[in-house]
Amino acid sequence: MLFRGLWPTRVHGGDLVPRQGAVLLASNHIGFLDGPMLVGVAPRFVHCLVKREMFRGPIGAVLRSAGQIPVDRGRGDRAALGRALDLLAAGEAVGVFPEGTRGRGDVGEVRQGIAWLALRSGAPVVPVACLGTRRTGESTHGLPGVRRRLDVVFGEPVELTAPAGVPGRVALAEASRTLRDTMAAHVRQAQEDTGQPLPEDHGWPPDEIARGEHL
Repeated sequence: MLFRGLWPTRVHGGDLVPRQGAVLLASNHIGFLDGPMLVGVAPRFVHCLVKREMFRGPIGAVLRSAGQIPVDRGRGDRAALGRALDLLAAGEAVGVFPEGTRGRGDVGEVRQGIAWLALRSGAPVVPVACLGTRRTGESTHGLPGVRRRLDVVFGEPVELTAPAGVPGRVALAEASRTLRDTMAAHVRQAQEDTGQPLPEDHGWPPDEIARGEHL
């Protein structure tokens, strides 16, 4: 309802998301609304990894009841990764924002958790571009203006595999680089196809930068 009423949202490439079996949705991250938007418009139910700080009060209760997964971003959260791996083993869809925090959304780097999940589970990874949820000069904590057009663009699934005989850490690093490059290219193409620019800044308030909360 939110993404058909308050924010008219165009969904592109939804048919590229496998309707059955394990799949990882890997999205860029520019604004607060990206997570709810991905869950709301994806063509199948998605369990997203969400920063643990969000699991407080009424919002936390909603997230838990909706099957979302709390994750501690400050360390390698084995419990969160284990939960995600169990869901993939059960044939579910898991959503991840591999950049680790909201920023420009150009996927200049990714954390290795999603590559680890892909290698361990064998699940294909669908790159996703969330566009329009934040513009230059707007805070990552804010909401877009009502009736602003938003776009969610799903891409072709990619398979991440570990070559035989390659040490695990090397395979993980290579898979992460492949995913980073794939996602960055997908976001660039999505911008061109939709006419939606990325914000020119990272949207981090000065006090948040001082406390290191954007990391």
